[in-house]
Amino acid sequence: MLELVSYGAFFLTVALTYAVIVLGLNVQWGQTGLFNVGVAGFVAVGAYVSAFLTAAPATGWLGGYGLPIWAGWGAGFLAGGLVAAGVGRLTIRLRADYLAITTFGVSVTVQLAALNLQPLTGGPFGVSQIPRPFAALAGEALAFGLANLGLLAASVLVLYLVLEHLARSPWGRVLRAIREDETAAEALGKSPRRFRIEAFALGGAIMGLGGAMQAHFIGFIAPENYLPMVTFQVWAMLIVGGSGNNRGAILGAVLVWAIWAASSVLVEALAPAGEQARAAALQTVIIGVALCAILLLRPQGILREMRRLRPAPSSKTDAP
Repeated sequence: MLELVSYGAFFLTVALTYAVIVLGLNVQWGQTGLFNVGVAGFVAVGAYVSAFLTAAPATGWLGGYGLPIWAGWGAGFLAGGLVAAGVGRLTIRLRADYLAITTFGVSVTVQLAALNLQPLTGGPFGVSQIPRPFAALAGEALAFGLANLGLLAASVLVLYLVLEHLARSPWGRVLRAIREDETAAEALGKSPRRFRIEAFALGGAIMGLGGAMQAHFIGFIAPENYLPMVTFQVWAMLIVGGSGNNRGAILGAVLVWAIWAASSVLVEALAPAGEQARAAALQTVIIGVALCAILLLRPQGILREMRRLRPAPSSKTDAP
């Protein structure tokens, strides 16, 4: 029983790290309509910057300053935001598939840089000795898992409340107006380019924070952790949960991660030992089938976007 609870805590903690990343994508796509296919790159930036600042000193890579974990998370947030702002300034005028191609190229560039700049990133060997929250409890699996789950749950709750406040604010209403009708928003004196860059930077910062959280929970990162498959997973989570809905983003992250974990167990149980590596590709097929089913049954996702409209003022007229 204790082992089952420990695994449940581990599962939910990983799912909540993805929920942070999906919330960042929801700011970009769900709120603003920016087609970012380079999610893995921004996640990698946050993870490597946080590891660079907080890991223990080691040979084989430049870094290891031993700073507190909270400092690494903050640095990952800022680094993801700065990189996204820089990319946004250069590419934000692009639309739809052109922006997707550009952001995908940025993601691949980041992953290749992490793979080949070994003196800086550790190269294919990755970065280990990344401090983990509540490391003193690591010997007690249940206590360690529950403590990390509590920390991630509190972080996701705070992030959710902040993003909900922003969505209801004038800034969030402008984003949705630009997404729905850019010409009308510009006619009202709003700058689509400025608001798009701000949304892209905020989404990238949140992705960087999610990458930093993942790095510290796992304790090890490597370039193969940030292949395009990560972007596919995150997009599937947002579409399944409901684009434009922050609660849907969190729900989608948990559900898709559950399908991914269950499919891994299924593949290991059914595939012969010599075919495990090839059969692992079936996980992507299973996620794709689930995604197609959701799109057919619930085109707007499980939780559709909430229309945040102010109630019209009531007017009373006297009967003639």
